[in-house]
Amino acid sequence: MTVALDGDSTCIAQARHVTADFLTQARTEHQLPISQRAMDLTQLVVSELVTNAGKYAPGPALMDLRIDGDMVEVVVWDSDPVLPVARAADVGRVGQHGLEIVMAIAQAFEAQRAPVGKRITARIALHDHPKGATA
Repeated sequence: MTVALDGDSTCIAQARHVTADFLTQARTEHQLPISQRAMDLTQLVVSELVTNAGKYAPGPALMDLRIDGDMVEVVVWDSDPVLPVARAADVGRVGQHGLEIVMAIAQAFEAQRAPVGKRITARIALHDHPKGATA
């Protein structure tokens, strides 16, 4: 599922709602075992990626969601070709932890330049292992 985001102040909430609807539909209509934790973490990743797209590349963005095996893949495209870089830990820094959060949650993370802009991809496990750890 691909969604165009116009970059205004409502696009983060829109992206979260689309993500929740997408995962709920995958759970109910396709009987996929998606944990509540996976739904929450995926929405958090979407929030961070869409926030960064709006902050560093004002304007339109695209978000693509797809199920690949036991993972949900979140792809956010924006028009800025500069690839994000995780910052060094700094207890005095307020904010700017979004990329660190995404990289801690995701089982896989990739940033690529696109013909126009860049594409950020994060993959999150759809279900929890019996002992509570994610896949």
